[in-house]
Amino acid sequence: MSILGIPFLRRGGNAREPDAQETDAQEADVQSEGGDMSKLKLALYWGASCGGCDIAVLDINEKILDVAAIADIVLWPIAMDFKYSDVEALNDGDIDVCLWNGAVRNSEQEEIARLLRRKSKAMVAFGSCAHIGGIPALANFHNREQIFERAYHEAPSNFNPDGIVPQTTTVVPEGELELPVFYDTVKTLADVVPVEYFVPGGPPVVDQIGALVEALATGNLPPPGTVIAGDKALCEECPRERKGEMVERVYRSYEIITDPERCLLEQGLMCMGAVTRAGCDSRCTNVNMPCRGCFGPAPGIEDQGARFVGAIASIYDAEDKEAIAKMLEEMVDPAGTFYRFSLSVPTILPRMPK
Repeated sequence: MSILGIPFLRRGGNAREPDAQETDAQEADVQSEGGDMSKLKLALYWGASCGGCDIAVLDINEKILDVAAIADIVLWPIAMDFKYSDVEALNDGDIDVCLWNGAVRNSEQEEIARLLRRKSKAMVAFGSCAHIGGIPALANFHNREQIFERAYHEAPSNFNPDGIVPQTTTVVPEGELELPVFYDTVKTLADVVPVEYFVPGGPPVVDQIGALVEALATGNLPPPGTVIAGDKALCEECPRERKGEMVERVYRSYEIITDPERCLLEQGLMCMGAVTRAGCDSRCTNVNMPCRGCFGPAPGIEDQGARFVGAIASIYDAEDKEAIAKMLEEMVDPAGTFYRFSLSVPTILPRMPK
C-alpha cells in the first residue's frame, strides 16, 4: 500500500522492493541496532498537550502486545529515553507512522513536527489538540502579549516585582541560552505539516486506537485524509429520547438532576452531540454528562461552534429581547463552551481584545 505515492508499511509487502545493495545496507543497519526488518517503525510525540493521549495508548491494555509485535518504537518521550539527535540520524522516510498528539504552541514544536514529517511516511494527528486545537487553543481568544501579561504580571499568585518575562535568548557566562518562541496562535498539526490521518478525541478511545493498530498491522489503511471515527453526528447514535420540546432555561451540570432517558440538550444542558462527530460510544452522555465536542465537527459541518449557536437558537423558548437576555445570563462562557476543543479551526476567527 502507498500513501501519497510513498511505499508504506509492510516491508516486503506492497512497497517497492529494494535492490540487493539497499537490502544488504538495511539488514546491516537493523542488525547493528538490534531491530527487526519485518517490523514497522513507530514514533509517538507530544506537542502542546496534557499527556492524556499518551496514556490512552496504554489504555488498550493487552493490545499493547499487538503493537509490540508489529512495531519498533523509535521515539516516545513520555515513556522512553530518546533524543532529537536520534531522530535526526534516521534517513528521511525511515519512520513508517508518527502519532503526534498535542497542538503546536511554539517554535520548538513546529520544528519537531517538520522533522518528524520529513522522517515519516505517514503523520497521524492523534487526539483533539492535534486535530482541531483542543483545550490549548482556547488561548486563541488572546494574543501572546495578553497571555504573558496575565501569566507573569496579573496572576494573584505571582511575585514578580522586576516584571521579568521569558526571553527567547539570554546570555550567561557559560554562553547563550535559548527558549522556543511562544506563538500568538495555537495551531493544529495540519497547519504546519501535511497529515495523512486524524484520530479525534480528548483523548481517543480504545476502539479507535484498536482500529488504528489493526489497520497498521494488516496494511489495510483508509484513504489519506480519513478521520478515524464515526461518520455521523453523536446525536444519531445516542440512545436518549428526543421529544422535540423547547428549552426554557440553560443549566450547568451541577444545577440539575437529569432524567437519564431524555435528551440532555432538551433538559437545558449544553450538549454538543448534534454538531460533534460520533465514535466515542456516547461515553459522556451515558453517564449523564453533556457532550463537550472533543471529537470535532460532525461530517458536513465546518464550524462546530457556529453550528451549535444555531442549534441553541432553534430550541430555546425566547420570543423577545428580555428572554434572550435571560438566556445569555444563564449561559456561562458561551464562546469557551462552543469552541472548547475547536478554536484552532473556526471559520469565524476570535477577535483579540485590545
